[in-house]
Amino acid sequence: MLNERAGKVYLVGAGPGDPDLITVKGKRLIESCDALVYDYLVNEEMKTWVKPGCELHYVGKRAGFHALPQALIESLLVELAGKGLQVVRLKGGDPFVFGRGGEEAQALHREGIEFEVVPAVTAALGCAAYCGIPLTHRDWSSAVTFISGHEHPDKELEMVNWEAHARSGATLVLYMSMGRLSEICLRLIESGRDAATPACVVQWGTTSRQKSVQGKLKEIAWKVKEAGLGPPSVVIIGEVAILGGLLDWFDPSI
Repeated sequence: MLNERAGKVYLVGAGPGDPDLITVKGKRLIESCDALVYDYLVNEEMKTWVKPGCELHYVGKRAGFHALPQALIESLLVELAGKGLQVVRLKGGDPFVFGRGGEEAQALHREGIEFEVVPAVTAALGCAAYCGIPLTHRDWSSAVTFISGHEHPDKELEMVNWEAHARSGATLVLYMSMGRLSEICLRLIESGRDAATPACVVQWGTTSRQKSVQGKLKEIAWKVKEAGLGPPSVVIIGEVAILGGLLDWFDPSI
């Protein structure tokens, strides 16, 4: 049952990093909200858009450090909305693509809190575009698959079927996979993916900090290590990745 005395929570995607890539609606909501609950990957500029008196709550997560556990983030959203506030939960990328937005929406639903989801450019799309890599191409790939390389540690069975993905021929985009990149690449090769398949790793895509490394599937992990790349990064595997060296249009130094 809807809590009519409560405020409303907007699960807003901040996009992949470049603040210009947020939706018009997302920016408007940030400018008008009473409380902004934001993540580690949210561009700092977006915090300056809030109105005077807006509450700022940092709940960011990065490898090895969580400012606030997920359950407490959900409780915070319920608490703020319970005060009658208009809340923007600002999440890097898209809230419903490996952003745990579904869990937060479920928590709000259970408590009768009205919510709305504002989608955004997810990291796979933004990073690929800013590296000049079309994730689909008439000649090379008619499908693209987004995969989490970091599954929940309590799962008894792995949900990702690497064997099927290796054989599919689709462009693969790996999120949260840097800690397991060597293992994943080897798994794909052993499952039938050509070891010479082009691959690209993009760190801090769409921002002035963007760096990328290209190579073949069999060598990309050590090339990434040699270049010193780490999270946050996405990994693009497929024939289309070879176009990154040709169509790379973005100069992060500008």
